[in-house]
Amino acid sequence: MVILGAGLTGLAAAYHLRGPCVVAEREATVGGHARSVRRRGHTFDVTGHWLHLRDPRTRRLVADISPADAWVEVERRTAVHAHGALLPYPFQANLYGLPLAVVRECLVEFIAAREAAARGDRPAPRTFAEFAEARFGGGIARHFFVPYNRKLWGAAFDALDASWVDRYVPTPTVEQVVGGAIGIPQEGLGYNARFLYPRAGGIDALPRGLAAAIEARAPGTIRRGSPVEEVDVRGRRVKLAGEADWRPYSALISTLPLPELIARIPAAPPEIREAAAALRWIRWRYLDVATRAPVPADYHWVYVPSPALPFFRVGVYSNAVASMAPAGAASLYVELSDRDGPVDARAVAQGLVEVGALARADDLAFTELREIEYAYVVFDDDHGPATAALHRWLAAVGVRSCGRYGAWIYNSMEDSMIQGMEAAAWAEGQAVAATERRPA
Repeated sequence: MVILGAGLTGLAAAYHLRGPCVVAEREATVGGHARSVRRRGHTFDVTGHWLHLRDPRTRRLVADISPADAWVEVERRTAVHAHGALLPYPFQANLYGLPLAVVRECLVEFIAAREAAARGDRPAPRTFAEFAEARFGGGIARHFFVPYNRKLWGAAFDALDASWVDRYVPTPTVEQVVGGAIGIPQEGLGYNARFLYPRAGGIDALPRGLAAAIEARAPGTIRRGSPVEEVDVRGRRVKLAGEADWRPYSALISTLPLPELIARIPAAPPEIREAAAALRWIRWRYLDVATRAPVPADYHWVYVPSPALPFFRVGVYSNAVASMAPAGAASLYVELSDRDGPVDARAVAQGLVEVGALARADDLAFTELREIEYAYVVFDDDHGPATAALHRWLAAVGVRSCGRYGAWIYNSMEDSMIQGMEAAAWAEGQAVAATERRPA
């Protein structure tokens, strides 16, 4: 069995496979986006990677691969910075502190949206903007959901459909919206009210723990620095860089981004290549930020919808786990609105002061610019038909494409590990079927 990619999905699949396998990883380190870097006593992840576990299987998995007391459970502290005010998250349930005219606008239009939904006289939302307005009213959509997501998604925002958001966007009751508007904080809403994080710092403890367990059982399973060059689905074999011979497989699990997988399959027919070409995604840039002083605000991350500020989200790792930074300092991530061009460091520093992430601009110790090619999958009109066609064809030729970018979805770290578990069960079924097909 061959697994392409040693992110959380590929590692979880390898961990749960009972037979031998090879995991081919392009990079020198495992983890995919669940990686960490360390510099001058500061630790940074690939932006916020806070682990939310609801499934007993994933809780058991993390416990099995981790030393005792390796993880801490943290109660989320999240904020929204809007109209110069720092509000508790979520915005739609915590309007108190906004200008009164804005509060009134949001409340009146929220009630109007609820009444329209009860009457059933509004068509089903097609775009994300229509979803936000139908669910929360025009005021909340205009003052938070639309500007925030326009900064996050960039040019892709106008193409977004409403198919992906329900699980991730808390919908408060009327009582909660009214309570939050008059100053009663509405906290604990949403799927991520609590999260786990490594006590020693760095989310890479999770993939490193999985990799160590896999290699303790079968040394040499994970081939780092081994990108896949080609997949021969007819001959059931893969060609890995640096290997002279093709490697046969009884089952192939791929966690590569779906367009990259199809590009490596010469036998893919024209309509499959066309479907892969229809897939869209966004890339973004972020800053690792180290400070020489504590962060004034106590939040773990803050959403920033204002178009005037050059970032849409800021997180403070060291507010969650102090070991992420030296004593008296802090480690942050800053997700930038601009996708290219020079970074205006002065505007970023001034913006961080404004949202409470810095006391003074000169508290910055150093910054590092990072890029993520595959950040979010774009859910547009082409997404559903294209991914359905691709997965049907891949299943027909015996390939399981899974994980966030292999399945071409939006999901959590826990979801990725569950997909790996399910892929392992699928691969073992494929191996049994192949054995049964062999002549006696």
